[in-house]
Amino acid sequence: MSATTRSRTPDRLCAEAVDLARAAAEEAAAPGVVGEHAGLVSEGDRVVTHFFECKELGYRGWRWAVTVARASRAKIVTLDETVLLPGPDALLAPEWVPWSERLRPGDMGPGDLLPTDAEDLRLEAGFSGEDEPAPNSPISEEMAELVEAEDVEVTAGTPASLPAVPTRGSIASVAEELGMRRARVLSRYGLHVAADRWEESHGPKTAMAQAAPATCVSCGFLNPIGGSLGQAFGVCANEFSPADGRVVSLSYGCGGHSEAAVMPSPPRPAPPVIDETRVDPFPLRPSPDSGSVPLAPDESAEFGHS
Repeated sequence: MSATTRSRTPDRLCAEAVDLARAAAEEAAAPGVVGEHAGLVSEGDRVVTHFFECKELGYRGWRWAVTVARASRAKIVTLDETVLLPGPDALLAPEWVPWSERLRPGDMGPGDLLPTDAEDLRLEAGFSGEDEPAPNSPISEEMAELVEAEDVEVTAGTPASLPAVPTRGSIASVAEELGMRRARVLSRYGLHVAADRWEESHGPKTAMAQAAPATCVSCGFLNPIGGSLGQAFGVCANEFSPADGRVVSLSYGCGGHSEAAVMPSPPRPAPPVIDETRVDPFPLRPSPDSGSVPLAPDESAEFGHS
């Protein structure tokens, strides 16, 4: 009903139909769940909603809302609807968050599929197979003529449309040989994000690295990786290390360093030796020949009687 026709004053008969509203609420709810009458509000001409407290566990602050109505010039109040609504101080569920924002590392299990957004900033376009080759490349027009003369075909199209095993001599086979047969590769942003994440978990600022005897760059268990990330990271291959099978910074370290047992310990000063059998004399008065007190004749005072 529009706001212009809604009456602010509750209808008297509808406002007095508390028992009717309570009976409707108790019929819809479980026994003992409907509490005290918590007020009413006018929804329009001859339409009133009664509120009752909800005592059901887990619904703190919720209210049973029962709407009753009366026809024009009628004396009988009828039931409209019964619903459970949250009150001003109701305990509500947190705001819904899309799965892409709720996902955390380690949430993916066997059989789960994680689609990657087409505009993911961590990725950029890789080999597409549709770019114009350089004039001196092995797949240029001149080379294509030689390939045709040798009865080998040049396959066009994106890697997704190519067979699992590219035909020998095709663009896809050359790209696969060079490790470039991927539709998308890591962008600079994706590389920096991965590097920051690995540096935070297994980097020089961790407590393990601070207490390590040496860094991973000199450890025999470090397995180097290729690409630009190989300049700062590697894979740990020590089964007793806490970072076994993980990407670690070259500045990381742990107690499982391959040379930890043969590393020379830092030199320590010898403990002081105290001779407890010797007694050092400490004179109470300075020696006359020490020079600290001038020599003077012994003058004795003469005492007598007058």
